[in-house]
Formats: sequence, C-alpha cells, structure tokens
Amino acid sequence: VQLIESGGGSVQAGGSLTLSCAASGLTFSVYVMGWFRQSPGKEREFVAAIHRDGRRTIFTDSLKGRFTISRDNVKNMVYLQTNTLKPEDTAVYYCAAHLATLAAAVPQTASVYDYWGQGTRVTVSS
Repeated sequence: VQLIESGGGSVQAGGSLTLSCAASGLTFSVYVMGWFRQSPGKEREFVAAIHRDGRRTIFTDSLKGRFTISRDNVKNMVYLQTNTLKPEDTAVYYCAAHLATLAAAVPQTASVYDYWGQGTRVTVSS
C-alpha cells in the first residue's frame, strides 16, 4: 500500500493550498481517508476525515469553514483544500487510510488508521 501526498509548499497568511493524496495497493473505496498534521514539537493532530462513500466528512472544530476534504473513488485520490491559511497551520500534513469495521465510522484517532503517507510540508508565513 502506498499513500503519496503532494501539494504542500510555502504560502503567505491568507493563502490557499490544495493537498492531494494518491492511494495505490488497496481497495480505495472501502477505506475511510483522513488527514492529520504535525507541527514541530507537537503531537500529530486530526484535521479531517471522509467516509468511504464521500457522503460524510468530519473536521476538527478549529478548522471548520476553512478546510474541506473530498475524494475521488475512481482516481483513488483524496484532497484537502486549505483556505485562509494561518501561520499556526504550518505543519507536515499526512494522509491516512482506515479500514472501518463499522459502516458509518469516520474515526479521528490516529492510532486506528492502518496506512500512512510520508507527508507534505505546509509553511505559512505572516
């Protein structure tokens, strides 16, 4: 299984980036997909997740309204649209896949995710 993130970079505060994650080696449509991030000196934190059919999404409260998550089950891709970026959004962003045992589950806990990408770095300057 491979999850490969792309789309990170350096932007000024207020800018936007679209992060992409390309998945291979798994039956993508049965996996919940999540995005997490980790800033220097901090623990990895949940950003957003999307149900395997794309109909249900969950975000960490502080990011609601600025970030959106979507997926394409034909292309085996998941996306994180990040808007109105702030310096505190600076982090390495990771894509993760979880094979849910419950049909409606969209977990926010990193430890339950089965596969992880290597991350893409986002740097937001003020």
